Amino acid sequence: MKLSRRDIAVAIAQKRDGATTVSATMFLAHRAGIRVFATGGIGGVHRTVASRQSTVDSQPLLATGDWRLATPLDISADLPELAQTPVAVVCAGAKAILDLPATLEWLETHGVPVLGYQTDEFPAFYSRSSGLRVQARVDSAQDAARVIKAHWELGNRSSVLVCVPIPVTDEIPRDEIEPFIAQALREAADQGIAGSAVTPFLLNRLKELTRGESVRANVALLKNNVAVAAEIAKALVVG
Repeated sequence: MKLSRRDIAVAIAQKRDGATTVSATMFLAHRAGIRVFATGGIGGVHRTVASRQSTVDSQPLLATGDWRLATPLDISADLPELAQTPVAVVCAGAKAILDLPATLEWLETHGVPVLGYQTDEFPAFYSRSSGLRVQARVDSAQDAARVIKAHWELGNRSSVLVCVPIPVTDEIPRDEIEPFIAQALREAADQGIAGSAVTPFLLNRLKELTRGESVRANVALLKNNVAVAAEIAKALVVG
């Protein structure tokens, strides 16, 4: 099973196996007393939420096309989890297949701090740059830990998102990956793929279209995020 927070009880009661999403992993980590969690990229607002005619040049990381308002609203369960669960999440931004401006707007509205780790920009998963600014920059694990502790000491119950750009040597520039994302989105729409099936379809299609480069980049950014998260976890304990 693909396990979001709502699916955990079903899996337990029915004694089924599953792979946890960001939302489920945050929920379980918090119950276990784990304060820092590393992942590849968070879920967010899908690009089909609003009607827009845009290009990569005029609007950062939005596929060219007319996405209609009639398309059902699709927001990942990761976002409300980030708004209600005090676990620091270290990631490479949101998955590049998403509407990144809308995702950042949702996080701002719901009080989730978004920090750029040694960057002023919100990373775009496979790409280091999105053209979108983060709330604040931190240049070390100690800097990140200070913000995280201050956020929780104020009584906030939300997560703190620490966004780490993919290493330069592993990056797929956004002008290279965007045409593939746009193609995968069109194919998903043509095939009527919706709901929780959208993200797995898009990621698998990107793997095919990039001949495995998207998977290689995904693994590289995940390893990098884990290394940074480990340093932040140590800083939280020491500091």
